[in-house]
Amino acid sequence: MGTARKAHRARWRALRIKRVYEAPEAADGRRVLVDRLWPRGLSKQRAALHTWLRDLSPSDELRRKVHAAPDDGWDNFLKEYRKELGTEAAKAAIAQLEELLVEGPVTLLYAAKDEEHNNAVALKSILEG
Repeated sequence: MGTARKAHRARWRALRIKRVYEAPEAADGRRVLVDRLWPRGLSKQRAALHTWLRDLSPSDELRRKVHAAPDDGWDNFLKEYRKELGTEAAKAAIAQLEELLVEGPVTLLYAAKDEEHNNAVALKSILEG
């Protein structure tokens, strides 16, 4: 693997993941919401977002599938989500995320209660390659 590719992967590994309902911290750096829907009961002020990249979230159909059976369909979810991230809108959002990461720490925010099976965990895993 080339040096540039290793640096690219290392950059994605620097992404942090946090539930959006947790209190913001200075170490979060840029806080980026990667859910399609706004988190229930959360004000914009309390969320303390830098940006909301909806195009990095899975489609509504795929989101419903994984929430219905997270353990049974996780590998399939990752496969389908990877395909969805190939759209032009998703590629543009990935480029925006990468620009933010060059500037400093970035924390991907999600609302799901499941800390192991959510789109932020999946997104980070996919980007790390």
